[in-house]
Amino acid sequence: MRMLGLTSIVLAAGLALGAPGHAQEPAAAPAANATAPDAAAPTAPLADPASAPAAAAAPAVADPTLDASGKPLTKAAPGIGQPQDRLFGLQTQVTPNGREAHWFHDVILVPLITIISLFVLALLIWVIIRYRRAANPVPSRTSHNTAIEIVWTLLPVLILIAIAVPSIKLLAAQFKPAPDNAVTLKAIGNQWFWSYEYPDHGDIKLTANMLKEQTEVPAGQRYRTDADGPRLLATDTRVVLPVGVPIRLVTTAQDVIHSWAVPAFWIKLDAVPGRLNETSFIIEKPGLYFGQCSELCGARHAYMPIAVEAVSPEVFAQWVASKGGKMPGAKAEPQSTTAAGNDASAETGNAAEAGPVTNATAAPAATTGH
Repeated sequence: MRMLGLTSIVLAAGLALGAPGHAQEPAAAPAANATAPDAAAPTAPLADPASAPAAAAAPAVADPTLDASGKPLTKAAPGIGQPQDRLFGLQTQVTPNGREAHWFHDVILVPLITIISLFVLALLIWVIIRYRRAANPVPSRTSHNTAIEIVWTLLPVLILIAIAVPSIKLLAAQFKPAPDNAVTLKAIGNQWFWSYEYPDHGDIKLTANMLKEQTEVPAGQRYRTDADGPRLLATDTRVVLPVGVPIRLVTTAQDVIHSWAVPAFWIKLDAVPGRLNETSFIIEKPGLYFGQCSELCGARHAYMPIAVEAVSPEVFAQWVASKGGKMPGAKAEPQSTTAAGNDASAETGNAAEAGPVTNATAAPAATTGH
């Protein structure tokens, strides 16, 4: 019985060593293992979708109005776009309407007012001296003078006509509708700060508050400097508008009546809750211009300044991109870029799909060998 058992064990071991199926098994295993790197090779394109978010997360366009530390590049220039000490007259105007209004003020109104004032003063002095009691003890009984009555009736009419012609022209220009290519700026008055929207440029939204003095803020918090602008006029966020392009200004308010006023633009437009007021203007010179709310709106009415930075159209387009917006004329470009990206993604996806198909084909091949 022991010999029979030992013989069976030896015979089984011999069959196990001599079986052809088992002899080929180790060869098939390396074949399957060799297929694994081949199957992994087609999956390399799967890294492309991972790189796509990396590309999307690339740094956004830098704000061209700020330096590397985040401070404004454009500094306030004395005498430009802000009040001046001992200035008699209007601020330097940088819009067509403002220049016309400035001419109207300097060439027509001021000389006319000066002449009328001097004439009335001279007439009063003459009457005081000529018709005083010592010089004229017996007063005249004259009650009517046809020539004088014609003059003092006709002359004011001519003066009013002379004023009305340029005045009506200027008034019409101020409320002329903006053209289709105008940049729309929506100014919203709040108690007590301004908020802004650019509805034609990806709905960019800004909030502007007055910059306080260094002694009024905690250590480490931003405060006003001379580069930011005058006291009570500098803001932490500036409105950026392009030069030489029509601007459509739309105003409204959240609470009470405010007024968006920038003297250098010849703009003063009330912001009324529940109502949209509109005007248009064109900024002719780059620079920094200041204004403030010009409608009594509450306890902090004096702390609602306006700061507008006028830049070239190219810089404005970069600024819009830095805020995540887009130029109206560039709508087609992002679409074409997106389409190309979709095509590339589709190719990558197809390549990735091809990988698993190859793996599936290779696996049965190894099994068949077995």
